[in-house]
Amino acid sequence: MSAMLAIGVCACGGVGAAARYICDSYIKALWRKTFPLSTFAINVVAGLLAGLVAGLFAANTISPDCRLLLATGFLGGFSTFSTMMNETVTLLRNGKVACFIGYALASIVVPVMAVACGYWLV
Repeated sequence: MSAMLAIGVCACGGVGAAARYICDSYIKALWRKTFPLSTFAINVVAGLLAGLVAGLFAANTISPDCRLLLATGFLGGFSTFSTMMNETVTLLRNGKVACFIGYALASIVVPVMAVACGYWLV
């Protein structure tokens, strides 16, 4: 991997993290319920976009470098798996068992389905 590509991946990761912060802040300002909707929505969108990138790459529409910039860089910074894990533990520790179960299951199943849909769209 070239130094410029590595810098590009890092820059795209920064842009993805900034996009996540903006989306997270906006959703949290509107959503005041127990279910962590902002992280869930971001991960679903990231899954859909990851599927699109994978599909475009499989169809030879984008280059390996472009896939790396988009999937590893931008989407790596945008998606929030570690936040989701922390939120599930917090829900459980706070005695929100039903929300914990629903959030954990939805956070595993729905983003994977979104990846499949993104791949299918290509």
